Amino acid sequence: MLTLFHTDGCHLCEQAWALVEQAGLAGETRRCDILEDDAWLAAYRVRIPVLCDDAGRELGWPFTLAELRTWLRGQG
Repeated sequence: MLTLFHTDGCHLCEQAWALVEQAGLAGETRRCDILEDDAWLAAYRVRIPVLCDDAGRELGWPFTLAELRTWLRGQG
């Protein structure tokens, strides 16, 4: 499972989600709005969008589709 930390109205977050969809990962990616949790807000306030995997690895914006795929291959 992947997590995309974002917030509503963030155009960069929308671009990151479009790449997640393009990579075919939308079904296995949850979207977490950082405004819903104080810890998320503290961690990601100025860094969103950030994609995170279950191992805690993060892929921070900006990233391309190719960089996303390379990051995914590094899992495990």
